[in-house]
Amino acid sequence: MEEISKLVIGVDFGTDSVRSVLIDASNGKELTHAVHEYEMWKAGKFCNPSKNQFRQHPLDYVEGLTATIKSIVSHLNEQERQNIVSISVDTTGSTIVAIDEVGVPLAMTPDFEENPHAMFILWKDHTATKEADEINHTAKNWGGEDYTKYEGGVYSSEWFWAKILRTLRVDDQVREKAYSWVEHCDWIPALLTGTTHPSQLKRGRCSAGHKAMWHETFGGLPPEDFFIALDPILAGIRARLNMQKTYTADTAVGTLTSQWAATLGLSTNVKIGIGAFDCHMGAVGGEIQPYELCKVMGTSTCDILVAPSEEVKDKLVKGICGQVDGSVIPGMEGMEAGQSAFGDVYAWFKEILAWPINTILNNSQLIDEKIKAALIEETLDNIIPKLNIAAAATPLEVKGEVAIDWLNGRRTPDANQLLKGAITGLNLGSDTPKIFRSLVEATAFGAKAIVDRFVDEGIEIRKIITLGGVAKKSPFVMQTMADVLNMPIKVVSSEQTCALGAAMFAATVAGIYPNVETAQQAMGNGFDKEYIPIAENVKKYAVLYKRYQKIGGFLEGLTKNKISNLERLKV
Repeated sequence: MEEISKLVIGVDFGTDSVRSVLIDASNGKELTHAVHEYEMWKAGKFCNPSKNQFRQHPLDYVEGLTATIKSIVSHLNEQERQNIVSISVDTTGSTIVAIDEVGVPLAMTPDFEENPHAMFILWKDHTATKEADEINHTAKNWGGEDYTKYEGGVYSSEWFWAKILRTLRVDDQVREKAYSWVEHCDWIPALLTGTTHPSQLKRGRCSAGHKAMWHETFGGLPPEDFFIALDPILAGIRARLNMQKTYTADTAVGTLTSQWAATLGLSTNVKIGIGAFDCHMGAVGGEIQPYELCKVMGTSTCDILVAPSEEVKDKLVKGICGQVDGSVIPGMEGMEAGQSAFGDVYAWFKEILAWPINTILNNSQLIDEKIKAALIEETLDNIIPKLNIAAAATPLEVKGEVAIDWLNGRRTPDANQLLKGAITGLNLGSDTPKIFRSLVEATAFGAKAIVDRFVDEGIEIRKIITLGGVAKKSPFVMQTMADVLNMPIKVVSSEQTCALGAAMFAATVAGIYPNVETAQQAMGNGFDKEYIPIAENVKKYAVLYKRYQKIGGFLEGLTKNKISNLERLKV
């Protein structure tokens, strides 16, 4: 009888949905996958975009996890199910939630079911900008070590401690009941293995190092004195986090509980790996190698670079989202950067254009409801694809519209979530494709600013690899980026690269491969497209990029002046 290959499951929790893939560990072939959209998130519950408040209920995650895994194993026979040996997960981050004394998220306890502050605080939530500023000020002035130095020297409102501090300040009820806090990527493995109690939680190196100021040279987290100097309201939390030790993603948390095994139709022998952030596991799925920059391109971007630790251990890259030994590939330094808005920039422009469709056409009495609904759906689905074609046909000029991509603030270089986007150079000839083109160029200029920062700080970039929906769907965006960066760009073949990366770690956790590099070699899907810079465009974009930098500097100066004036008014 032919031996059945060992099977692994990779689970990728995105912003809008969760996807699970069933992978043949011998060759990386995807056997099936399933996607589940978060119901409460889709309904807009607990969010207030005008205040940059984005929250997700833990039940969205639990329901999505259950539905997708049950779906992908539903067609398997008993022997095939027994051959599923491990599961690993990735999530967005920093996405945290307050938990009680036994490790249950407050949103899943009585009296907190509808409280936004008891929900997971999503990565894109920017309500803690004030607290991030205080962390940065304290780190530089408290009289001791600067504990942000391995986080790029600039702490962001998107990250762990800023969100905790802000929540404790604004919600007395949560402050009273919150015993500890946990990242989404740490909570899911704990849930599946029954290790959610704060004393049992295994914290991932990825989330702790990049978002929580954890580092081996600190002996773990910064000392209690630092947090008290920041705000006494944080007293005691450090000890309750159980974060003295962290674990790389090639480590097992445990095995499926009997309850979860029964729910999912799997064996209690299935190993569950340490979780990590989606972009980090996506880089592994994209077969990242030393000194390659992997851009995970979706609503935002997350840019990952790895290098041998012994070669870069003394280099601290300013203004990125941290550098942590083993956060991507154990034994290598993992460096993270990214853009707060990428696909979100295009989605915003689509919503602007869709206003008359949703508010006028939708209420028209001239056509019947069935035709109206079909017409609206067809129009909305075609806005971005048609704009890509029209913008690509628009001549590239060095004079004209220039946009700034900071619609959701700036993540890298030098995090500043208070910054805003802009479109300049408008005139009566500025039509829709030209404006869209300027937005695409702005996102490419934001990518170049990240590349330039790495290079300026002495970190070589040998290759650009990309993955995600934008990379797969938009040749115009990708060619623009290749021209702006003046570097060839390869696009990963896999449609589910983050989940594939999680599956590679799952195979390593199960002992199928000795390390994740070997799993990459065996399970990688390769690349299906390469974009080569067009020399004429490269020259023109060099001119436009200088305008982008000058305009961005002006806008940042306005933001600083505005803050200074507000502070004077408070005094």
